[in-house]
Amino acid sequence: MCTCARTARFRKGRSPRPAESTGGRGAPKPVTANAAPPMHPKTLLATVLLLLAQALPAAPRRTLRTAAKHPAATQHTTPRTTPHDAHTSAGQAPAAKRTLRLTVGGAGEAAFSHEFRVPAPPNDTAHRSGGRNRFDIPHASLTLGCDFGRGWSFGSEAVFVHGGKRSDGGKESDGTLVLEQLWIRKSFGSACALSIGELVVPVGSTNKYHAPTDFFTVYRPEGENTLLPSTWHETGIAVQGHAGAWEYEAMLLPGLDSDRFGSGGWISGGAHSPRLAKPGAALAGAFRIDNSSVRGLRIGLSGYAGNSFSTSLGDRKSPQYGNVRGTVLIGTLDLRYDGRNFVVRSHFDYGYLTDSGRISAYNASRGAGTGADTAPLGAVGSDAIAAGIEVGYDLFSFAPRLHARGEEFHLFVRYEYYDSMYDTAADVVRDLRCSRRRFVAGCDYKPVRNIVIKAQYAHGLLRAPRDKAPSLSLGIAYSGIFVQ
Repeated sequence: MCTCARTARFRKGRSPRPAESTGGRGAPKPVTANAAPPMHPKTLLATVLLLLAQALPAAPRRTLRTAAKHPAATQHTTPRTTPHDAHTSAGQAPAAKRTLRLTVGGAGEAAFSHEFRVPAPPNDTAHRSGGRNRFDIPHASLTLGCDFGRGWSFGSEAVFVHGGKRSDGGKESDGTLVLEQLWIRKSFGSACALSIGELVVPVGSTNKYHAPTDFFTVYRPEGENTLLPSTWHETGIAVQGHAGAWEYEAMLLPGLDSDRFGSGGWISGGAHSPRLAKPGAALAGAFRIDNSSVRGLRIGLSGYAGNSFSTSLGDRKSPQYGNVRGTVLIGTLDLRYDGRNFVVRSHFDYGYLTDSGRISAYNASRGAGTGADTAPLGAVGSDAIAAGIEVGYDLFSFAPRLHARGEEFHLFVRYEYYDSMYDTAADVVRDLRCSRRRFVAGCDYKPVRNIVIKAQYAHGLLRAPRDKAPSLSLGIAYSGIFVQ
């Protein structure tokens, strides 16, 4: 049919096809239902599915169920806010759009040491011990955390110490899993957050940076690890935040227990209690302030203050102990520098204990037959000190290919000095064996950022010449976030 014939038929009033009714001038003539062609089955199915998808609410992601099973995070992780927290459409329940964010991480270390000569027992001047080997898993931890949104987050950290075993009277018994962190946090912005639960006490460099990838040596720095609880954790309330180059944290916590103070470890045992619930007769306070204004440099100042004698488990009603407080005062300063292929870490800690003489007499009066948890640990000093510095240089800075891949190989040296009886009360005899100096030299290789292989030689020096205790140690460690 020619074009003129088709045009004539159209002008006589025949309705055009639906596809041809759009785009012409003027309103098209209405199309009756009988004139419309049937919809293709595939088009009809797609239309129905599209309408159903728009009518039904969005299904929650799989991460919501995973987060409910495994909530957690580390204490110093800044809580995140999901975009759905700030923007929720009207008439829709917030839970339908908010997704919980799960964080799973951990750290661990395995170590081997050969001690060429073991220090002689304290009261045996003639005994000489031979060398010995030691295999150990000092720490293995798992951290779980969850960001619930709107500033609310949760964190926990469970740690196996020495492979989950401990030594009691020369016999090994099954150990328990130590819960070092378990807290709920409400963040009011970057400048302020409130945390309640089991928290890490932010006193000292080791408690702040206790992951095995945060220090060069195979084991934790010996000075702070001897004098202070490590890792020091307590149930308390903390306020923390940061503004610009400044960070701060202040914490209210139960006081230490003077029953577990001693000559070799000063107040380090006072954070543990044999009771299921720790006595809270005395409260204490701790704080930490950090500044990172200078590029690559971080300086931290921390402190602690609190009484300790009122939390003792023994009878304190005797008149001679009526005014004993046992106030513990601790101040620490630490710095960390990472730049120009150098890594420098140092710390200085000083502590003071009031009434140390009367506390020593009280602990001795309880006798050694009261059980392992309350047996006296010797006289305690009034003053304690710990100082250390380690310097490492990355040799892979001379290998551009390895350096570009993120690999590091540090040669390092470390020196530390500590004394748990730096000074004593007039009626307490100072034990010179508590004064130690230690030199360490070794290397650290990081094939990736989260794994490190360590080797070191350490040479300790006590006041007694027979107690130098040189050792050779090897270790491997990891630390990182697995799921985020």
